Amino acid sequence: MSTDQRSKAEALRALHREGVLVLPNAWDAASAALVARAGARVVATTSGGVAWSQGRSDGHGLRRDEMVDQVRRIASVVDVPVTADVEGGYGPAPEDVAATVEAIVAAGAVGVNLEDSRAPGGPLFTPSEQADRLRAGRKAAERAGLPELVINARTDVYLFGIGEAAGRPAEVLARADAYAEAGADCLFVPGLIDLDALAELVKRAPLPISVMAWPGAPTVDEFRAAGVRRVSVGTGIAQAAYTLVEKAATEMLTTGGYTTLDGALGFGEINGLVAG
Repeated sequence: MSTDQRSKAEALRALHREGVLVLPNAWDAASAALVARAGARVVATTSGGVAWSQGRSDGHGLRRDEMVDQVRRIASVVDVPVTADVEGGYGPAPEDVAATVEAIVAAGAVGVNLEDSRAPGGPLFTPSEQADRLRAGRKAAERAGLPELVINARTDVYLFGIGEAAGRPAEVLARADAYAEAGADCLFVPGLIDLDALAELVKRAPLPISVMAWPGAPTVDEFRAAGVRRVSVGTGIAQAAYTLVEKAATEMLTTGGYTTLDGALGFGEINGLVAG
């Protein structure tokens, strides 16, 4: 393991100790280079964006090797730490998670997201099952020479509306305890943006809290005030980029115009960011 990669892992770990880590998610080398150029201190991938770029659906539709290859390309064009969304670890068993973590570390990443859903919409692994999977990921990182790997444990209790609404805070806290004991470094709770609920979770959970934002969600400053340590946007930027593709194509095919392309970055500007 290179000293540079371990230093990046330590830097990523330190960014969870105070303030809020803002993560505009990338899905390929060019988007990652642009996110880094915009000032991001860390590049986080979005599994959905990566999957779409590979002709796959998000939600366990991507193969491990496809994700690893894209993470390797991303890590090769940026100087900041890279944390990779590895969905459920590309298999249900702890051994599957271990194989994924070892491959992702070898690709140059210094952090991973690992979710506790068995499939989109649920069901979820039990807290003890997911703890075993997280524990396997932690041991794999150690074997790979990167014990500093930052594991962002994602729970989909709120995202998929698991169980009765009144019981979700307790369920998330129980999972936070189990995941912390298993070696997770952060708890990612997509689907929860209520600031009062987040402030209470921050007070009671043993791990820093990470959230996913979207248009209409609280601002980064509002999340910071609630004690949230990490804010990402999932597939949001990729969705916006693909929306522009459709708008530009529609304009060309209907009016014959190109105004949708106004203000685009220059060819050489983008090309220079990824030139190898």
